[in-house]
Amino acid sequence: MDANSRAGKRPQSQQEDLAAPAVAKPVAKKRLSLALQGGGTHGAFTWGAMERLLEDERIDFDGFSGTSAGAINGAMVVEGLIEGGPAGAIKALDRFWRSMAANLAVSPLQALPWEKAMWGHDLTWSIAYRTFDTLSRVLSPYQINPFPINYNPLRDALNQSIDFERLREETKAPRLFISATNVRTGKPRVFTRREIDAEVLLASACLPQVFKAVEIEGESYWDGGYLGNPALWPLYEQGGPPDIMLIQLNPQVREEMPTSASDIVNRLNEITFNGSLMAEMRAIDFVQRLLDAGRLEQPRYRRLFIHLIEDEDRLRSFKLSTKFNGDWEFLCMLRQFGRDAAEKWLTEHFDKLGRESSVDIRERFL
Repeated sequence: MDANSRAGKRPQSQQEDLAAPAVAKPVAKKRLSLALQGGGTHGAFTWGAMERLLEDERIDFDGFSGTSAGAINGAMVVEGLIEGGPAGAIKALDRFWRSMAANLAVSPLQALPWEKAMWGHDLTWSIAYRTFDTLSRVLSPYQINPFPINYNPLRDALNQSIDFERLREETKAPRLFISATNVRTGKPRVFTRREIDAEVLLASACLPQVFKAVEIEGESYWDGGYLGNPALWPLYEQGGPPDIMLIQLNPQVREEMPTSASDIVNRLNEITFNGSLMAEMRAIDFVQRLLDAGRLEQPRYRRLFIHLIEDEDRLRSFKLSTKFNGDWEFLCMLRQFGRDAAEKWLTEHFDKLGRESSVDIRERFL
């Protein structure tokens, strides 16, 4: 018996084994892609949802597909990720929406103090909005502004907020896809990150009743929401993770029958801007059911897991006019709604990433 044994001690090698601390293996991050709907200043909801997702260290982002406000939010996140990781993306979103609020604060469309006191965030009955709404029904942007200059207050804000050359050339940045509608052909155009500049983002957000079409490479473009709000196929057609998270702004269901002119227009817009999404979800569901039945083979056809962050109960309470409301208090409220919805999803469904969809496509979209 050696000295260590007589003293009740284990051999030195065993002591070293016992003394070694247990080090937990790092948890692999869940990779997912995000599809971001457009909806005017309701895009502040997406701001809040994205902010909460960026705070979660368990998530890594592979790609973004966006339209209109969703396109701008997606570009801001990628710009921020290049600049400073998730913290940089959170700062980029905050910086942009503060800039938007400052620019829109001097917009003639914003409510006067007494109008805000009477109608809150709804601009429907404000003098400026009623005038704008009436003019847009009888005069086009080309008649209101006959000069060749296609002025858009967003252009300067975008050029100040995004280094587009760096955005295009950074090799390790997440994928980014921006949808717009080709006016001549009636077909969707999806721009990749290497093609994106301020004009592409303006084209994706170009409502034809408000702005002149945006010309890119000799073609004219309108808002991408007419044909892809947002387009999902770029996120899975060329690889990428199976998980796709949709952040939805436009309510699908309204129980009450719209009877006023503004409510009818609002509902038509919601149905139109959800139409392409519904069609694409139908196609995804069809392929998934064929995979389940063994009638299609992987990897030629991929298994996809669809997830959804939304808050229809709150968002459907807002009128069409509120999509033009840039009041900072209103934007912050929408941001909080987005954070709440993302927090709810993380709490209830995070463990489903990589395993299954957290939304029933057939029940929700078909």
